[in-house]
Order: sequence, then structure tokens, then C-alpha cells
Amino acid sequence: MKKSYVMMLLSLCVLACTSVQAETEKLKDKTYDKNRIRPYLRNPRYWQYKGEPVLLLGGSKTDHIFLLDDLKEHLDEIAAVGANYVRNTMSQREGLDLKPHKRLSSGKFDLNQWNSEYWKRFANCLAWCNERRIIMQIEVWDRFDYAQEQWRNSPWRPGNNVNYTNQQTGLAEEYPAPAWRDKQPFFHTIPGMSRYKKQYDTIRRFQEAFVEKMLSYSLQYDNVLYCMNNETSTPPAWGQYWMRFINERAEAKAVEVYVTDMFDDGWKPQTSAKIRQAFDNPGLYPFIDISQVNSRTFNEGHWKNVKWLADQALKHPRPLNNTKIYSGGQTSWGSGTPKDGVERFWRNLIAGTASCRFHRPDSGIGLNEIAKPCIAAARKVETRVKFWEVEPRMDLLKDRQADEAYLAARPGHKYILYFTDGGSVRLDLKSHRGTFALRWVNIKKGDWAGQSRIAGAKEVLISAPDKGGWAAVIQKQ
Repeated sequence: MKKSYVMMLLSLCVLACTSVQAETEKLKDKTYDKNRIRPYLRNPRYWQYKGEPVLLLGGSKTDHIFLLDDLKEHLDEIAAVGANYVRNTMSQREGLDLKPHKRLSSGKFDLNQWNSEYWKRFANCLAWCNERRIIMQIEVWDRFDYAQEQWRNSPWRPGNNVNYTNQQTGLAEEYPAPAWRDKQPFFHTIPGMSRYKKQYDTIRRFQEAFVEKMLSYSLQYDNVLYCMNNETSTPPAWGQYWMRFINERAEAKAVEVYVTDMFDDGWKPQTSAKIRQAFDNPGLYPFIDISQVNSRTFNEGHWKNVKWLADQALKHPRPLNNTKIYSGGQTSWGSGTPKDGVERFWRNLIAGTASCRFHRPDSGIGLNEIAKPCIAAARKVETRVKFWEVEPRMDLLKDRQADEAYLAARPGHKYILYFTDGGSVRLDLKSHRGTFALRWVNIKKGDWAGQSRIAGAKEVLISAPDKGGWAAVIQKQ
């Protein structure tokens, strides 16, 4: 009896192990789909695509890029400067003919029917980005589409559709408060949220149908990332619901996807409870969009915040994306000048973030004549040293003034040194003998600008060729 019992346990063990092994192999097959965008296997702080590590750089003239009339030409313009990263908000704020839902002859919308033109443009954008190997980061919800003037023409507004009333849903005809005040019930339709009401279920069913429709197109492509919100001030439970929703739909189709959220208070990350909970949940947030760090803070203060974020990511390594770098001009809330935008771009690169994209005008410089050479300059640096091969090493800089220069390095082998506006610093090469090649990149022009050799085994004075932004690539010979 005892022997047969032991044999039975052994049999169950074998079956269990076989089952676990089968599940592991299934997961491995999915996890290691080398063609899809996913964290780089050797350095998961960056992305890989088509099996190769890739740095995501971008800039475009609008965020809801799929609705552009000249989309194909603009994508060619983006690719021509070495950019490979676009932001695509699923915009609800365009004219009445470019809303996601069908508009009836009565002038009202039917949330059970779709506007074919809106979705045709979305399908084209996905296909054309894929052809050009451009990574498309989709933002599902943008709070500004559901407040103030934008709400008046929204298909979701009860007075504008044939599907529900104010009384049935609790939605009002006007939401005059700024979107950041989070007064809109549209973003509280998830059971368990503190402001949830049972009547919001009607709204959520249509929300789910909208996301299902989006996924029916996007899950076919291997170049798509998903961010749930634009700078949300709503509790994280809202975004987390949609992250799980997308993950479940992708899992059902055996598709690997990466989802995240973008928090409004990310510009002060060290005191943001939302940012901290995202870092503490790597399984739920496999990457984090830190775009808001690129506003309101400047110079060394911006570097300290970005470096703090990068240090947090080291605990559970994953990509940090900057889908928005503000820089359109001085504003009361701190967007900063074009010069600030270029500096933020390069500080982010030196800190080790996975993507940098200039925000659209007028809050950013988009893909203007300042952005284009800046992107090209980063690609020039990449031809010599990859950003995922080095780490921030500010300790190796001597005689540095505040915000003067920033360094990433693999000591003794390769260095990327960035000057914000000319200047000079000493680079500590005391532990590394031999000769190093130094090549300059003019960030304003996006091109090489001279080279020289420097000797190691000492602190070496390195001076930028002129005022303005410069990058130096230093390699051991």
C-alpha cells in the first residue's frame, strides 16, 4: 500500500513537472518573439526590435498622427532624419467627420457603429509605420478630449448620441473645469474606484467596445507599444484596468504586448506616489512613460530627476520612455525653450532612458529645423558608441560647473560626453593607459566636427569647440 502510494505521488510529480515545462516553453516562445518590440534581452532598460537593440528617437508635427492628411509624407520625413518613434493618441477631438463613431443623418452619433474613415486612417498609420520600422506608441485615452470645449462635440456626450441619456449614465452636458481636476466621471467607470457608480457600467461597455475595435487593428503589428493615458491625474486603478484588458486580449491571440501609463505628477517623481507604485510593480508596468519629467524643471534640476528615475529602474530593469519632451517656448507651467528641449533630450540619453521624442508644437518643437539635426547627431554618436553600452558616470568628470557637461561611459573603453553650451571639463583617465580617439558631433548641425587623439593615464582637459550643444565620442584605440 505504501509503495503504491509513493508511486502515485511520483507519477503526479512527473505529470506536474511535464505540465510546468510545457507552460514554460509556451511562455518562452512568446517572451522570446524576436521580431516584436520588447525589452532588450541583454540590457532591458532599452528596447529591441526584429531581434536587434534599438534606441527610439522621434519628433512629429502632431500627436494624433494617424489623422493627418499627409501622413505618408510626414512619416517619410521622420524616417529621413533617423527617427523611428511616433506618438499616436486615439484622438476624440477632431472635426465631426473624424470621430471614431458613425454620425447619423440626424447629426447625432451611434456608439454601436463606427466611422470607417477614422479607422481606415488608423489602419493605414499602423501599416505605414510598420513598413518604415517606426515604433508607434498608442495612447488610448487623453483627458483633454473629454473636458471643456472638446466635450461639446464628443460622441460620448449624452446629448450628442442616441445610445444613452444623462440620467442613465451620470454624464453631464458640460465639464468646464480643466481636465487635470479629474471631474469627468468618464474616467471613473471601473468597479472598485472610489467614485464609481453602478450607472457608469453603461459607459464602460462602450469604452470596452472602442478599445476592442482599436486592438482588432493594432494587435496584428509587431511595432506597437501601449500607454493608457496622457498625463493622467486619475487614480492608477483606471489605467490598470485597461492595461489588464489589453493584456488579456493579446494573450487570447498569443500576442506579446507591452503596456504602461503616464502620470501627470511625473515632473516631481521623488514625491509621486503613482510613480513609486509603478516602479514597485514591474509585472504590471513592464515599461514606464516618464514624459512629464520633461517639463517644469530645468538644467541640473532636470538631470537630478531623470537620474533618480533611471536609478529606480535599476531595481527592476525596464525601459523608461520619453514620448514628450516639452520645448515650445516659455509658459507659465514651464514647457521651456527650444534650447531647454534639446538639453532635456541629451540628458535623457546620457541618463540611460530608452526613448526621446520632441513634443508637437506649440508645447514642443516637433520635427522642426532644430529637432532634425539633434536627432541626426544622436544617430551619429550611435555609429561609434551605442547608448546601451555605457552608463552614467558623472564621477569621472572634474572641474565641472553646474549643468555644464554630462557623461556616460564604459571606463577604459568608450565614453559619450555632452556639453550643454560649450565649456571644458577634465575627464579622469588615470586608471587607463593608452591612446583614445575623440570625435566631435555638432548638435546644432547634426554632423561630425573634427577629431583628435588623447593620452590616458591622467586627467585630460576636454574643451568643446565652441558655444552651443556638443557631443564627444571617445574610444580606446
